[in-house]
Amino acid sequence: MPKHIGLDLGTSNTRIYVKGKGIVFRSPTVVTVDKYEDKVVALGRDAKLMIGKTPAHMEAYRPIRDGVVADFEVASMMIHEILVKTEALSLFNRPVVLVSVPECCTEVERLAVENAIFAAGAKAVGTVTSSIAAAVGAGLRINSARGCMIVDIGAGMTQVSIISSGSIVRSRALKLGGDKLDNAIINGLRTHKDLFIGPMSAEMIKVKIGAATEDIDRGAVEVSGRNERLKCAQTVQVSTNDVYNAINAGLEAICRTITSVLKSAPPEIASDISEFGLLLVGGGANICGIARLITQRTGLRVTIAKSPMDSECVGLGRLIERPSVLPDGILYKNR
Repeated sequence: MPKHIGLDLGTSNTRIYVKGKGIVFRSPTVVTVDKYEDKVVALGRDAKLMIGKTPAHMEAYRPIRDGVVADFEVASMMIHEILVKTEALSLFNRPVVLVSVPECCTEVERLAVENAIFAAGAKAVGTVTSSIAAAVGAGLRINSARGCMIVDIGAGMTQVSIISSGSIVRSRALKLGGDKLDNAIINGLRTHKDLFIGPMSAEMIKVKIGAATEDIDRGAVEVSGRNERLKCAQTVQVSTNDVYNAINAGLEAICRTITSVLKSAPPEIASDISEFGLLLVGGGANICGIARLITQRTGLRVTIAKSPMDSECVGLGRLIERPSVLPDGILYKNR
């Protein structure tokens, strides 16, 4: 019997759900490839540590961007390695894969994801919209006539969706997520402190002392990098206020997107959302004070999912266990 798995193929992290077992794999969506021998050298955390540090014959790739395939060959190699590592793929057993894709992706982008999974060794592939998967995973009753709003702040983009009666009524994607916030921190330190740091250092700063509102103080951290003016190594202190000033513009753009989607909703559904609020998922939900900022800017009550980063993968698992949750079920393509 083939294994049925859910694949949350995120820009920053990949998760695997195996039917009957739950989430069995969580790892950064990074793979290091030996370009001469065309084989995978490192996967996940080990590969992420090699970004910017590989020798000439190797390269660390992030093959998924904004939830879609940016490098087909590398993506299929990475997925194959993950399937083998989780024992979902073997010589006599090819898995059935349910994968989540962004609502905004084109048919060509959707096919690229499917084909990369087939090339990795899958027997059959089904797709479901990532907002639907996250809503199911977070426990929303998507088949209810009552309208609900879900905001997914991922690494590559932010998706704002309104769901009613099992379907997406309104949706908008903003190509601004955790990666862009990290870049904003890099640019902010370069401009105001003459310090140039890498994306891993910027992510560490955001996680440790990042804040969405000006009144939050989470202290300071020491960060090492290259002084752009003196051209030498330097260590400086970065405060919560420094991070807030860097990422504030991006967070305000997310709030404006939420407001615009709410304004475009049918009146009865907008009334439901005004009464019950919105659900926040994705890695960006962990930014300190983000719920309060959204409430201040939109007037909506904000609930953060119990496990915001796992919601999408948990939803894929629930859809595998009970496909009837979706009104039209799940259509799989075979190969």
